Amino acid sequence: MKKFFKIRSVLFKIMLGLSLFIMQSTLIFGQTNDYVFAGNIVNTTSGLPLSGVSVYIENTNRGVSTDFDGNYNFNASLTPGVYTLVANFIGYKTQRVNVELGNNTQITNNFRLTEDLLNLDEVVVTGNVIGTNKRALGNNISTIDADNLTNNASVQVDQALQGKITGALVTQNSGDPAGGISVLLRGASSLGGNQPLYILDGVILNNASNELVDVGGNSQNRLADLNPEDIARIEVIKGAAASAIYGSRANNGVVQIFTKKGKIGEPQFSFTTNVRSSSLRKKIDYNKVPLAWVDPFDRSNLETIQVQRFDLQDEIFQTGFGVENFLSVSGGGENTRYYISASQLDNEGIIKNTDFKRINFKTNIVQNAFDWLTITGDFNYSRSTSKDVPNGGINAAYGAITGFVFSDNSINPAPDESGVYPVTSLLVPRTNPAEAVERFDFGNKTNRFITSFKLDAKITENLKASYVFGLDYYNQSATAFIPVNNTSPNGDGFARRADRNNFQYNSDLNLSYKFFITEDLESTTTLGGTYQFQEIETIAIQATGLPPIVETATSGSILEQGESRIPFSLWGGFIQQSFGFKNKLYINGALRTDGSSVFAKDERNQLYAKAGISYIISEEEFWQNGIGEKINTLKFRAAWGQSGGLSALPAFSRFTNFTPSSINGQNSLLLGTQLGNINASPEKQSETEIGFDAGLFDGRVGVEFTYYKQKVSDLLLNRELAPSAGFVSRFESVGTLENTGVEVLIRANPIRLEDFNWDVVTTYTSNNNEITNVAGQQFALAGSFSTNFVIEGESLGVFFRQFYERDENGNIVLDDAGYPVRGTNLDGSSSKVIGDPNPDWYGSIINEFTYKNFDFRIQFDAVQGFDVFNWNRRLLDNVIFGGGSNVGEELLGNRLKGFGGAQAGIFEEFIEDGSFVKLREVSLGYTISEPFKYIDKIKFNLVGRNLISWDDYSGWDPEINTGGQGNVRGFDFAAVPIPRTYQFGINVSF
Repeated sequence: MKKFFKIRSVLFKIMLGLSLFIMQSTLIFGQTNDYVFAGNIVNTTSGLPLSGVSVYIENTNRGVSTDFDGNYNFNASLTPGVYTLVANFIGYKTQRVNVELGNNTQITNNFRLTEDLLNLDEVVVTGNVIGTNKRALGNNISTIDADNLTNNASVQVDQALQGKITGALVTQNSGDPAGGISVLLRGASSLGGNQPLYILDGVILNNASNELVDVGGNSQNRLADLNPEDIARIEVIKGAAASAIYGSRANNGVVQIFTKKGKIGEPQFSFTTNVRSSSLRKKIDYNKVPLAWVDPFDRSNLETIQVQRFDLQDEIFQTGFGVENFLSVSGGGENTRYYISASQLDNEGIIKNTDFKRINFKTNIVQNAFDWLTITGDFNYSRSTSKDVPNGGINAAYGAITGFVFSDNSINPAPDESGVYPVTSLLVPRTNPAEAVERFDFGNKTNRFITSFKLDAKITENLKASYVFGLDYYNQSATAFIPVNNTSPNGDGFARRADRNNFQYNSDLNLSYKFFITEDLESTTTLGGTYQFQEIETIAIQATGLPPIVETATSGSILEQGESRIPFSLWGGFIQQSFGFKNKLYINGALRTDGSSVFAKDERNQLYAKAGISYIISEEEFWQNGIGEKINTLKFRAAWGQSGGLSALPAFSRFTNFTPSSINGQNSLLLGTQLGNINASPEKQSETEIGFDAGLFDGRVGVEFTYYKQKVSDLLLNRELAPSAGFVSRFESVGTLENTGVEVLIRANPIRLEDFNWDVVTTYTSNNNEITNVAGQQFALAGSFSTNFVIEGESLGVFFRQFYERDENGNIVLDDAGYPVRGTNLDGSSSKVIGDPNPDWYGSIINEFTYKNFDFRIQFDAVQGFDVFNWNRRLLDNVIFGGGSNVGEELLGNRLKGFGGAQAGIFEEFIEDGSFVKLREVSLGYTISEPFKYIDKIKFNLVGRNLISWDDYSGWDPEINTGGQGNVRGFDFAAVPIPRTYQFGINVSF
């Protein structure tokens, strides 16, 4: 806390000094005139008008966006002189024209913009609040605009990223209406978490998946609180070179989210309403044979009896319906701009009696306090509620889908006349799935506030300052209730209540000084500092033995009650120097220092470096006079950077902890099982990337290519200790791993006519992950039933279990009775690597067509060369449960009786190829321009999502991960499958 006050004092002194400097530096302006800037902007090739183009006076806040006819018009009070008028539009080359302002106050300039598929003139943010031109970057950065985030039937921001960018493996872990999403940028680089850093308008966000109540790996991650309709664009930075600027929290990459803001002009209203339906895409084959074994355990007894079979999937799944409404208004004058929005979402899940509801309110105000100072205030509030049905799986034995895979489907799951549900799992205590969806009551409620205050100061022509204070707070409350007299293992009832408060803020100050050393050589120096604080408080109570009707845990027999308080602080600063030569050769370097409270004083402060170079060779005269006719644009880039995993070590894990207890009624402390390590050090990552960006055939084709190699040292491993140590494990900085990969993105515009346009985007990413050292150990990842392992020389999380004995020809060896035999290694052990959940490559193809007022979009995603462990089939195929189709084959005599039971102990059988090609998105839109007075446009959209999957997986969907955001991947056990969704929407702008 002393460090906090010290840093706050330093920041105060800096801001005070800046204020004095600003007052001293403010110039006395001469006489100003009121000028009117007007003109029209069209596409160079088609001649069609371009709407939404930003037109502004450079280095001022004066500007506007073009209307639907490509016209712009704005007023500005300026002193006479020479100014630069800029026309900027994503996907087009930026144009600048010098205008001399004098006595003539009517300034007219028309622009003809040329398409630029590489977007080299796009301004991106590379240090929380400091923007830079994309052409100056030595590392790859991906940008996604608002059009690609909406009209795709996704309800979450990160879900909408699927297939849009290279280097990002986006997986929907669950098909729940707000099921968790995991994002992996350039492979796994830590055992302490691999999710990227999320920043919303300068506010560092918490995107945790808090499973306060066990719902079987279906936990929401907190990006579910944001509405994609409020997003203007997203920038994704994947390399360690960028992490040197953002700090160690960006060790796994950065996802920057920028929300919409008001523009100068009359109020612009936008209203959108969507209705959608979601359903199960396919069913799992189940046992339909109307026979059952008299004795399922005796392989020699083939006697059967007649039974009726039930499809228990019909008891669980439904067609869910949803509705979403969104309203926004934006506008403003020369000094004040505003954006206000409100939305409401009500979305049912494909599991009966599940839903997700969310309301959002957002307001953004941008105020030009003075010519040199802009103030921005942003406020976001969301309230989300969900009604969940537990699906068991990892920890709990209760749940709907867990009940399905353990149940004998010859038992009618319907309740009797008195409302009592029968037990459907006869050998292992599990829940009747019909009862789980009808009687169990699980849910989450979250109230969240995200707000920021930002100052942008133009101190002099060369010196700029930016300060942002961001706050993210939410309270998440989860409840669980299982009534008495049920079929779960908690037959006498179960109740749980858990609450989590997450409070965090970041305070960032950045200074940028830009000037020309010579006419051709430009220098930019950026200096920044940050202080971040986070506190997580959790309290929970759990009970069984409930009285009838009562749903609260305090009324039962308390099994567990607990409270935790986890503070965390991080501080850092950086300095970056960039040089630009003739707007075509750029060199930059940076140093950053970071500190974290989770490490000891001697280890917590670390220094990292970065360097980058960018050379646009196509702007050389010799290139333009030669090969430039075919390769119009060519940029070479390279970057190297370091970063550190200061958040990989859990708080207080450097200490040996104690657990409060009671002995004979007296207070006591019990020694924990984990030995502390005061010398644990942060993980260190270094990465090198090289690549190029090329534009071909008069801007018709754009290619981005990147090769990267990443090395992580001092990997924090929770090593097992010898029993003689008196402890089970200890965090040690001893491991190493590497990621090597290639990223390719191709944009093309094959047809560009007045009434018809065709755009294509193709992405390809391959990543090779390898654990290069684990200090001679191998161990299972938590939450994988000892199936996913960390093994030296293998990818992170490979499947390591029992395998088939095979002959010299590779055929499975059978015993004398015809059953498979479990294999053994030369040392007598019975496990080996049997699969890898990490894909060899993934990519997408997106086609967009426009014809007059129609637009059509279709996206295919592919993930190839990865394995899935199908835990569901391991249970369904076993005769002692009897619900799978292979058990039916045994009853028909097509397989030996008990063959599935023999396979159950040979895990290799249940490793399946998860490779798929999926029809991710299809959308058809029709726009009517100015249909009525005061109405600018009406757009109709019909969207389909996750419509078809071409795969060989026997389960519901290979794109699933019960392990959630952690390192356990390719794990399918009682997870909700991803639904097929259709959506119809109407947008009205006025």
